[in-house]
Amino acid sequence: MTEYRRFVAIGDSWTEGVGDPDASRPNGLRGWADRVAEALAARTDDFGYANFAIRGHRVHEIIEQQLDPALALAPDLLTFQGSGNDILRTRVDLDGLVASMDAAVGRANEIGATVVLFTHGAPASGPFAALRGRMAIFNELLREVADTRDAVLVDNWRVREALDSRLWDVDRVHLSPLGHHRAALEVLEVLGVPHEHPRFELTDADALSRRDRLRTDLEWARTFVGPWAYRRFTGRSSGDGVQPKRPGLLPI
Repeated sequence: MTEYRRFVAIGDSWTEGVGDPDASRPNGLRGWADRVAEALAARTDDFGYANFAIRGHRVHEIIEQQLDPALALAPDLLTFQGSGNDILRTRVDLDGLVASMDAAVGRANEIGATVVLFTHGAPASGPFAALRGRMAIFNELLREVADTRDAVLVDNWRVREALDSRLWDVDRVHLSPLGHHRAALEVLEVLGVPHEHPRFELTDADALSRRDRLRTDLEWARTFVGPWAYRRFTGRSSGDGVQPKRPGLLPI
């Protein structure tokens, strides 16, 4: 089994760790990437971890602003997560999007890095169900990248357990602490890395009544959709002014 010593993560809010607060950590967040780093660090005394992910970043921003400093650290493992902020746009060139990601993976492979990629989960219902077809096309294109590069794929589309609301933050966009824990397990397992993180079984959740579901949907729209739409209208991003949480290789 490969022993990874230089792990670098790039991406958007998911990789930054939004939804998994921890005041003791940079940017006040833990997240799945930190959890993966902790498991990898336990296997070697010579380990460094960097995380350049910034909330709100689209794929072109991840590549233009995060990829070069990430590769400059000569990682042997690079996680590249992104595209959610692109898919939410009114228009998106999925072929061009994945082509740019493919080129980035190729650059990482050239310096000897294994790359972890991520498909989107399958929204069966709710406000993101209308994006299901767009996500499915993106996912299939990304699978081709994983098939032709030195890359492994966390195929969230096939993780049916991910539909459980307990794995999601109240904003329904980011993972909850439990969701970040599950995501870390998926990464470690596709890499074939033994770990001591416990796998859990979710018990059946109590279903909301139609009235309660409508109430929570309206509250969600008021609290989260409105501010998001305002940022879009004004050309702002949730990542404005946010700095990478770990811009250099450090122990964890």
